Amino acid sequence: MTVEAQALELEKFLPYRLSVLSQLVSESLHDLYAGPFELSVTQWRVMAALGRFAPLTASEVGQRIVMDKVAVSRAVAGLMQRGMVERATDREDRRRAPLRLTPKGRTVHAQIVPLALGYEADLYRALSAAERETLNSLCDRLFAHAKLLRNGA
Repeated sequence: MTVEAQALELEKFLPYRLSVLSQLVSESLHDLYAGPFELSVTQWRVMAALGRFAPLTASEVGQRIVMDKVAVSRAVAGLMQRGMVERATDREDRRRAPLRLTPKGRTVHAQIVPLALGYEADLYRALSAAERETLNSLCDRLFAHAKLLRNGA
């Protein structure tokens, strides 16, 4: 069968399936924290990255959460305005402006983490322990390979 004659079965197309699954999971998790904490998906991802890896520059946050600079900048600006993120000046490199959670941001982060981990546990209930281990291994391989493909390898 030639490439032109092949049909794209969207419902079986891996990139589509991963995208739809990601969106469904992201929206479901967002439903848990959006109302009580008034955070967007991007704002929560910024907070999660800073909660785990701070201090980070906005550019480093974008790399960690795989989001474009504009979305990250908007999220950071909103979080700074609400007093949840602060920006410092690096004494060794004044052009570098590392970000970190403020005490208020750490408090909100600490309240959302159990919700996120609870949702993850609920999601994982669909899989056995062995299937979870296999899924995590396969995801690691797909992430690594997708990065290679993205970089032209």
